[in-house]
Amino acid sequence: MIFTALDFWVFFIVVFAGFALLSKKTTLRNAYLMLASFFFYYKTSGTFLILLVFSILFAYSTGALIHGAKKSWHKKALLISSVVVHLFFLCYFKYAYFFADVVSDLSGFHLHVFDPLALLGNALVQTDYFSIDRILLPVGISFFTFQILTYVVDIYRGKLEPLRSLSDFGFYVSFFPQLVAGPIVRASEFIPQLHKTSILTKAEFGLALFMILKGLFKKMFIGDYMAVNFIDRVFANPLSYTGVENISALVAYSLQVYVDFSGYTDIAIGLSLLMGFRLSRNFNSPYKALSVGDFWRRWHISLSTFLKDYLYIPIGGNKHGVIRTNINLMITMLIGGLWHGASWNFILWGAINGAGLLFYKSWKKISPYELSTHWLVRIWRIGITFAFITFTRIWFRAPDTLGVRQFFNQVRTNMGWEIIPDFIAGFKYTLLVMALGFLTHWLSNDFKDKWRDRFIHAHPIYQGLICISVIVVIYQSLSAEAQPFIYFQF
Repeated sequence: MIFTALDFWVFFIVVFAGFALLSKKTTLRNAYLMLASFFFYYKTSGTFLILLVFSILFAYSTGALIHGAKKSWHKKALLISSVVVHLFFLCYFKYAYFFADVVSDLSGFHLHVFDPLALLGNALVQTDYFSIDRILLPVGISFFTFQILTYVVDIYRGKLEPLRSLSDFGFYVSFFPQLVAGPIVRASEFIPQLHKTSILTKAEFGLALFMILKGLFKKMFIGDYMAVNFIDRVFANPLSYTGVENISALVAYSLQVYVDFSGYTDIAIGLSLLMGFRLSRNFNSPYKALSVGDFWRRWHISLSTFLKDYLYIPIGGNKHGVIRTNINLMITMLIGGLWHGASWNFILWGAINGAGLLFYKSWKKISPYELSTHWLVRIWRIGITFAFITFTRIWFRAPDTLGVRQFFNQVRTNMGWEIIPDFIAGFKYTLLVMALGFLTHWLSNDFKDKWRDRFIHAHPIYQGLICISVIVVIYQSLSAEAQPFIYFQF
């Protein structure tokens, strides 16, 4: 059940109707939305709902125990136990095969991975329903695990009071608009909204509708069209395409991963706003960044700030000299890379981005253009930053290290400059869609905000006509079944 499929919108309309009846009764509303979110997760991930419920129960219990503990060592022991348990499940489901491969490569001893939790489940219910030969990744585990950690850590730090109601906590963790692909919602930001009466003004309704339409357009019209008609073809077999086509596919993917993920976030923000809940911004025009550091302040903001506040600063941050600061920064980026996926490609991607951050830290001290506001300097810095970020995407998109080598082989030995006219003619519509995506991204915020506000304050009839027009355009562009969101795999 994904945002681009019709069955989700049927589900949402039904859920929203029930929400409208309970919107003024916050306790019932929260319990109702928790149950609806459980159903959504079940339709998305099946019996992994059991894992989600267990995570909620365990975090709720340890949070209360941490708050009630009198001795600091007791609080710390409870915190460590909670962090270890939740990270164990994350590592078990997400990294078991990767760790087994690493051990096998280092020791030469082949480790056979099987699923003992499935074996236990079969034994408990006397069935062979669960497969013990394969460990599947629960959708959204990276996101809801990090949300749970913000809750228990902030209670330990004394920044948050534990919730008394289990259903309130279950609702916070499982809220379906952002459950499977973020943004990572901190407990300190969402919990204060739990017992506020849902009030939807005309302006908020207009903004919610605008965000949903924008997200669908970005994801389906721009991202999916480029993926199906160009990007996926090239990355499936890089050796069948020239270096020009490989580089063009990489640039297109850099746009696709942005419109895909930010499109999901836009829809999640819009859906949440319709129900009276506000999620924080997760993207801030990242390809307008003037440096690598600026990019990571604009991209996947909820993850970047989580890693800073719950990893980088706790391991020392920038308080222990230049060398230690650089080591802490690199550790953070490596773990950020590993969070995205269990492969050496993602670790290398994190390492290269970390190296880029370290280089920029040194460069900005001597750069004569760091403080310049001249438009040519800004364009140059944006272009260099975008080129570097796009260069790192090859490790992010290629299925394995072989795919990376094949990409660079074509760029090095078979650029194929002569095919550019045929390439443009053959992929003209894809290139037009890509140009539209970059153009709208690089438009000024003032210009985009002006048109957003016009839609928000437009007459409902005009809003309805615009909605119908956008939906027709989107579905006319589809050339395949609904494509899953890229960040579902993380």
